[in-house]
Amino acid sequence: MGQDQQTQVVTRTSSSDEHSHEGNLLGPILCWAVVFADIGTSVYYVPGILYNTSDIGSLAGFFVFLTMSVFVLLTLKYSEVTHRFPQGGGVVTVAAQAINHWVGALGGMFILVDYFLTAAISCLSGMLYLSVVIPGIGPFVLIITVSILVLLGILNWVGISESAKVSFVGAVIAFLSDIAILITVFTHISLGEFFSLFPKMFENHTIGVATILTGFAGSFLAFSGLESISQLSPVMKTPRKKVAGMALLLVVLTIGITSPLLTMLSTLLLSPKVLTDSTLSAQVISLLGGKFGGVILQTEVAVSASALLVFASNTAIIGAYHVFLALSRMEFFPEFILKRNRLRGTPHYSIALATGIPIAVLVAVQGNINILGDMYAFGLLGAFTLTCLGLDIVRNRERRLVHRLSKRIHERQHNGNGRALREAERQFNGLAQDTALTQAHERASENGSEMLRGIEPETVMSLAKHRKTWRTRLHEVWYNLDFWLGVLTTVLVFTAWSTNLVTKPLATLFGGSVAAAGMGIAFLNYERHKQKGRFPVISLGIEGRMPDAVLAVLTAGNGQNDKVIRSAIRNADGKPVVFLYVGEPKTARVPQMFEVVDPYLEDAQAKEYFGKAEQMASKTKVQRRFLYRQQEPGVVSGVWQLVHPHDTVVAAEKVDDVKDVNPDRIRYELTPEGKVAHLLKRW
Repeated sequence: MGQDQQTQVVTRTSSSDEHSHEGNLLGPILCWAVVFADIGTSVYYVPGILYNTSDIGSLAGFFVFLTMSVFVLLTLKYSEVTHRFPQGGGVVTVAAQAINHWVGALGGMFILVDYFLTAAISCLSGMLYLSVVIPGIGPFVLIITVSILVLLGILNWVGISESAKVSFVGAVIAFLSDIAILITVFTHISLGEFFSLFPKMFENHTIGVATILTGFAGSFLAFSGLESISQLSPVMKTPRKKVAGMALLLVVLTIGITSPLLTMLSTLLLSPKVLTDSTLSAQVISLLGGKFGGVILQTEVAVSASALLVFASNTAIIGAYHVFLALSRMEFFPEFILKRNRLRGTPHYSIALATGIPIAVLVAVQGNINILGDMYAFGLLGAFTLTCLGLDIVRNRERRLVHRLSKRIHERQHNGNGRALREAERQFNGLAQDTALTQAHERASENGSEMLRGIEPETVMSLAKHRKTWRTRLHEVWYNLDFWLGVLTTVLVFTAWSTNLVTKPLATLFGGSVAAAGMGIAFLNYERHKQKGRFPVISLGIEGRMPDAVLAVLTAGNGQNDKVIRSAIRNADGKPVVFLYVGEPKTARVPQMFEVVDPYLEDAQAKEYFGKAEQMASKTKVQRRFLYRQQEPGVVSGVWQLVHPHDTVVAAEKVDDVKDVNPDRIRYELTPEGKVAHLLKRW
């Protein structure tokens, strides 16, 4: 998602308002509940799908155990995403900020494919589990599933809200049901019988490289839903780093206890006749409970699984329509998607798309859950891959910034270079100010992305210092280890994705077609805006010092912005221009779950001026960057300290508003549109 660059508090609320706001945010338990209610539903249909995948069969449990190790590494990266990118958006935000806005759009297409299939497969699986209790609905499962999806669409149109407390109830029931099945099974088989199941997994199987790759890639389906943690950032209590870490630790523990074991036990203890039946294979967890716990446990699992799966389907619909809204605000999708109905105030077009596409998919495959499972791989692993790659790029930029600052400090220490000392101190001052603003922003539970595109100023400052305590040295060791573990995670996830691209042609065809169609619409919409003389721009920010740059300061409600833009471009002389738009402060509000909170995307005037700047700069081939922040004392000087521009261009009438900038001299330029000021500095 295009970066909002807002790290400071924009509005001070009363203590009662802050308390009310904080009360609506999610702590680690509720975050765990939302994520587990998503991931935890996968175990209901994954064993049957994996068992019926070519060359896997009874190895399903083994491959889920194997993929669990990569899942743990993935949770480390997604935990970091939540606090580095607090505006939400997940893969859309990470890919846009780390690479460019088009890759962010592609990430949005991937996650939409994932949501479409999640909505379809979860709702269908829920009805299949319900048919355990009500066998008469079996022949009508597809019709009932489509009807349920239509009902969910209507409920979202009416304006139901996703409730973390409802997720908590569902997650607890699902987890306790899973534990009840495990306890029941282990009371009926001895420890020796359990261990004898391990060699049974490998009977009649020759495990080669192709089998390992296929099983490893296919087993990621068991962990679909992890991406939802990154969508919770805007509604997460602070400090997000701690909350997300605790929530995902609980996810790892609860999923680790249940999913691999239930997959293994269901695919080894149930008869092949059950596992290969297209209907019964989608009910294996309930049937496993019934085999060892009788009809009561079987019925309880079937009912709870059915309810939770429908709930997961609704979550996917909500996630999908929020992605549609975000991509439309980024001007990749047409504006009509943003329209809200007058009666309920809900985005009916995006809800219709989020509901209608899963229905179309279900009808196209005639309710075949194994085909849906095969189609699943593209979007899920594509989103995982782009998120991992984007975070690696952001981390690498941070490492380079640490290296540059450390080098300057080292030069100061050993050569007594006064200029190096001053430059390092200025850079630290800029980072320190950004850190202080970020901390204030966290305290007020505001939501916006970091000025440094996810880079953490405190981390940079800590690691760049020449004198280190044992704690900072230990932090440095973990920092480097975490980076390389992250790179390994990216390689493993990309390997799984590329394997599925080859071994699951249906997934590649469906996912690739949807993504290509979405990107085609995005390109056409982008070109339509250009033909009207408006160039859509995503605010991406900066990674640090740009001492040769020109900083153009644009402000809200200022009719002089056009002349500032033209003057900055004229005076660039081949150097980059950073366009800073300082927007009006807005009253903080409590965001909805899965909403992408980015004030820049809501600021029509800022987008208009950035579009003009992009149009003018592109004609002259000037390098340009766009930075959006909201008004706060010291906001311009904070950017100025960080960027180190040689020329800061402001409207002459606005010089007094940036008096905390400390230039060497001020030069006034008389342009055809009026007078502008150049605040010149030799760093």
